[in-house]
Amino acid sequence: MIGIVVAISLLATSCGNMGQVLSAMSNGTGIINAISSVIGLDKVSAQNLIGTWHYDGPGCAFTSENLLAKAGGEVAAVQIEEKMKPYYQQVGLSAANTTITFKEDGTFSSTIAGTPFSGTFTFDVASQQIKLKGMLLSINCYAKKEANGISILFEAKKLLTVLQTMSALSGNANLQTISDLSKNYEGVRVGFDMKR
Repeated sequence: MIGIVVAISLLATSCGNMGQVLSAMSNGTGIINAISSVIGLDKVSAQNLIGTWHYDGPGCAFTSENLLAKAGGEVAAVQIEEKMKPYYQQVGLSAANTTITFKEDGTFSSTIAGTPFSGTFTFDVASQQIKLKGMLLSINCYAKKEANGISILFEAKKLLTVLQTMSALSGNANLQTISDLSKNYEGVRVGFDMKR
């Protein structure tokens, strides 16, 4: 809990521009996300998951309604996503180089900032947990339904593991720049908003 308070304090001082937050809140996505800023409020079905998804921006969700309320609601989620944008831009994440395809046969293929990662997956509808198992890396993430697609979200420390592994495989040192950001969020899952 202290981690969230520290994170929100950092965001309040480092984001500074409340206009950006209000702008994000007033666009259609921000208002709709206010209803679903918590993991699991609106479930993704196994069939919804199947297909190819393209990166559309940073994603974030709180792990409980209680944490969301204490952190200041959707404004906090929007601030976290705004704070993540420059890091993601520095890494070079884009719709062209960050995708994931889930197939009905239980296999997946993906690229994160152009680095390939593939293997098998399982999806638990009740918890919304996706278990990705590759040759060099196995990781758990979570699906979250969004107005225009889904989010693929990780515990903050797990996202760091994924990005560090991708960094080692690709030689892209910029992927490690997210480490300072991702370790600040406790009770928040962060990752990628995805569109078809």
